[in-house]
Amino acid sequence: MALVTIHDLSIRFRGPPLLDGISCQIERGERIGLLGRNGAGKSTLLRILCGEFEPDHGEVAFAPGACVSLLPQEVPQTVRGRVVEVIAGGLPPGEDEHETGWRNERRVEHVLSRMELDGSALFETLSSGMKRRVLLARALVAEPDLLLLDEPTNHLDIDAIEWLEQTLDRWNTAFMFVTHDRMFLRKLSRRILEIDRGRLFDWSCDYDTFLKRKEAALAAEDQQNARFDKKLAEEEVWIRTGIQARRTRNEGRVRALERMRRERQSRQTAPGSVRMELQQELRSGNLVVRAEGVAFAYGERRVFRGLSTHILRGDKIGIIGPNGAGKTTLLRVLLGQLAPTQGHIRLGTNLQIAYFDQLRAQLRDDQTVQENVADGYDTVRVGGRTQHVIGYLQDFLFTPERARTPVRFLSGGERNRLLLARLLAKPANVVVLDEPTNDLDTETLELLEDMLVEYDGTVLLVSHDRAFLNNVVTSTLVFEGDQVREYAGGYDDWLRQRPPATPGGAVAVAGAGRGMPGDTTSGKTRTSADDAAAAPRDRRLTYKEQQELSALPETIARLEAEIADLHQTLAAPEFYKRPGDEIARETVRLRQLDEQLVEAYHRWEALETRRS
Repeated sequence: MALVTIHDLSIRFRGPPLLDGISCQIERGERIGLLGRNGAGKSTLLRILCGEFEPDHGEVAFAPGACVSLLPQEVPQTVRGRVVEVIAGGLPPGEDEHETGWRNERRVEHVLSRMELDGSALFETLSSGMKRRVLLARALVAEPDLLLLDEPTNHLDIDAIEWLEQTLDRWNTAFMFVTHDRMFLRKLSRRILEIDRGRLFDWSCDYDTFLKRKEAALAAEDQQNARFDKKLAEEEVWIRTGIQARRTRNEGRVRALERMRRERQSRQTAPGSVRMELQQELRSGNLVVRAEGVAFAYGERRVFRGLSTHILRGDKIGIIGPNGAGKTTLLRVLLGQLAPTQGHIRLGTNLQIAYFDQLRAQLRDDQTVQENVADGYDTVRVGGRTQHVIGYLQDFLFTPERARTPVRFLSGGERNRLLLARLLAKPANVVVLDEPTNDLDTETLELLEDMLVEYDGTVLLVSHDRAFLNNVVTSTLVFEGDQVREYAGGYDDWLRQRPPATPGGAVAVAGAGRGMPGDTTSGKTRTSADDAAAAPRDRRLTYKEQQELSALPETIARLEAEIADLHQTLAAPEFYKRPGDEIARETVRLRQLDEQLVEAYHRWEALETRRS
């Protein structure tokens, strides 16, 4: 029996149905990425599955005894108290408290230890990232058969995101997650479900395969709609050929035309794409910022030191560091908003700075969307031309009705789109983006990427989105301890260039591995391959190790072939018509093969390094 069966489910709030007669099954052990545009209904579906919302029509059936837990997108304002009490709030109710009490205590202690949380700490005093970790612990303590995660990477730094990936990769039961983090999707999803215009599409494949199939499906849909519209136009001409012709024409053809009209009227067109453009009135000088031996401290607390860099016109600089390291402070020092406590900052000439604030403090909640963008005027000047603010906001997917809505009623994704609209309504030759990717859907995120890549001004970017950093920035400033060092390229380039691990296994980056289970310094449980890599390089390979090294290429090739075959099997639509235990068995087998392949590569690299 399937873990969850969704049958003919519908729900609407205002306007067209958010979910319109959707059906699917979720099997045990599946890893599902749930995709869709902002407002498509992803969070609504998760809340229906965990019992928070009741659908208007249809049903959700669970296997007997199935347990479901949800990590919500936003931190609830009502959650307060000690961490241990917050986590215990996620335990399922027991019939006999005396019998289950000791078992529940063990569960809570195990989760606290596994996630390295201080049970005595007050939840309301924690950072946003630590609050998310506590809420995840509350979801995990129930040992659910289905774990639902709504934007789990929001407000997490890169180390915490990697820790979460490792934790979920070891998770043995089913989970479904909503995320804008494409690297997170690639690493964890084995099946893609997509909500589009009220319907649910089961792509039954990994994320990269989904992207290819989706592009082909959209092209096919456009062709089909074009043929339909051409046929409809021809029939409309036919029906208007004159009174005499109407008396003798085929009544069946008339009824068919009426059906075509109704079908065309009910067609839900694909949601539009955000249209955005950065504008400059003046070019900055060639030099934007020069920093020489810069340090900054708040009283006795040193935030960073040792920063020397030249930022030139056209550079795109990424800033990487754990939460609380001082990334926003670094931005303010570079922009001259804070004076360094040591060293010198020189700003270039003709700088026009546009600032995207991660806290959205620039938005006024009591004013409408329109008022926030146009400052009370009816028009904005964009690209050298005057445009009505309502038309301008439609480029950012705000309908005229939504443009007149107070900001306090907007979702997180809408607030970020509004902040982008406000930022792009003013000319700038230096764009500063402090965590712009939170709550944006993937399509908007990719459009923002494209715009920044093509922009010939200067970009300063703080982000924990690894794919976004890879695709946009030309160099990175990285917090390593209390020092800030510069590296060429994006996130992956930094990984290749950063200092090697210390003897204790910790990478020399502030906060690296913080709070990861199994190793409080490095953030990863050491494997035999790690130990081999850390061994002295001058020890020669034994005969047995030489034989092992010779056999590893064949082992790797075999594992890759098996994984490719299994991916092809899992991608076939008919695969999910098989019995549930068979689907779960093949899913577990794929995970085991992936782990074996990673271990084989690690071992091969370690032995090759020692041999050379």
